[in-house]
Amino acid sequence: MQINPIDYVLVVDDSASMVKIVSNIIAKLGYKNIDTASCGAEALQKIRQTSYKLILSDWNMEPMTGLEFLQNVRKTPNAPTASDVKFMLITAESKPENIIAAKQAGVSGYVVKPFTADTLKAKIEAL
Repeated sequence: MQINPIDYVLVVDDSASMVKIVSNIIAKLGYKNIDTASCGAEALQKIRQTSYKLILSDWNMEPMTGLEFLQNVRKTPNAPTASDVKFMLITAESKPENIIAAKQAGVSGYVVKPFTADTLKAKIEAL
């Protein structure tokens, strides 16, 4: 599945500054339809209403981690994006066991902080 600039993208992070940074990078890459959420619960409500093609989520969030959010996305029945959405975790966690857990949960990509706009662009294009 190719992600087009007109596809819907969801950025999820409990840090308003990270939401802004990631959203700005995505916008500069040409994406037009960018939604944001400040937590996994808010994001789950949004995915029940919109067919996102790409979700970029922080791992370290409360009370639902990005990994738990990913697991919920993959098992949410009747969600437009449950199985075919590309899901990228953005995190400072680079331990092998975390990467393995994310892969087992169905992550599409993984970006380790700190990252550059070029790194994020390359990771998205690799999807």
